[in-house]
Amino acid sequence: MTNRLANVVVDGTDPRRLARFWSELLGWPVAHESDDEVDVRSPHAPWTFDLVFGSVPEPRSGKNRIHLDLASSSPGHQLELVERAVLLGARPADVGQYAVPWVVLADPEGNEFCVLEPREEYAEAGALAAVVVDVPDPSAAAEFWSGVAGLPVGRDDGTVAGLRPPPGLPWLEFLRSTAPKTGKDRLHLDVDPVGDQAAAVAELERRGAARVDVGQGPEVSWVVLADPWGGEFCVLRSGVTG
Repeated sequence: MTNRLANVVVDGTDPRRLARFWSELLGWPVAHESDDEVDVRSPHAPWTFDLVFGSVPEPRSGKNRIHLDLASSSPGHQLELVERAVLLGARPADVGQYAVPWVVLADPEGNEFCVLEPREEYAEAGALAAVVVDVPDPSAAAEFWSGVAGLPVGRDDGTVAGLRPPPGLPWLEFLRSTAPKTGKDRLHLDVDPVGDQAAAVAELERRGAARVDVGQGPEVSWVVLADPWGGEFCVLRSGVTG
C-alpha cells in the first residue's frame, strides 16, 4: 500500500484569520480560498502538502491532542519566530511544560504550538518541523502510522516515536500522554492513497482502523476513519481535502 500524508486540517470558527496567521508565520502561500476553507501550501514539500483551515460552528475547548512544532535554525531565529508569532496574534500558553528549551504559544483560536530550539533532525523539514500527536502508546502508534503514511520509523525512545519524512515535509511524531481523548479532534490528518481509495480503506481497516461518523454526511468524497486510539483521519479520493 502506497499512501502519502497530504494535509493537516485545522477546524476553526474563522478559517480566514487562522490561515492568514499561519501563512505569514510560516511563509507559506495561500493556495485556495473559499467561504468555508482556506489552504496554505508548503513550498518545500516533494508533493502537495497543505495546512487546511475549515469552518466549524463550535469553539475550541480543552488542550488539542495534535499540535504543530516550528523549526528554528539558531537561538536568534527561535526568538525571531516567537516575536513574529506574538505580533501576528499568538499568545503564551501553559500546558505544564515547566523549564524547557522550546516556547509554547497558542494561535488566535487557542491552538497550541511550539517554537523549537535548533535541532539537527529537523534541518531538512522546512518551516514546519513536526506534527505531534498525543497517544498512550507512542511505539504502537508509530508502527500503525508508518503503514498509513508510508513513512519509516526514524526514532523511538518509548516516550516519543517519530516517522522520518522526505526532505521538505514535517516529521510525524507520537508523544506519550495519559490524557483521555474527548470529542472530535480539532486537528486531523488527511491521507492520499495515490491509488484506489476503497482498497486503501479496506487495508487500513484490516490494520486496525475503523470507520467513524463525525457528521460528514454521505455526499463527501473522502472516508473518515479512526486509528486504534480514536484519532480521526481522512482517506482522500483524487486529492480532495477531508
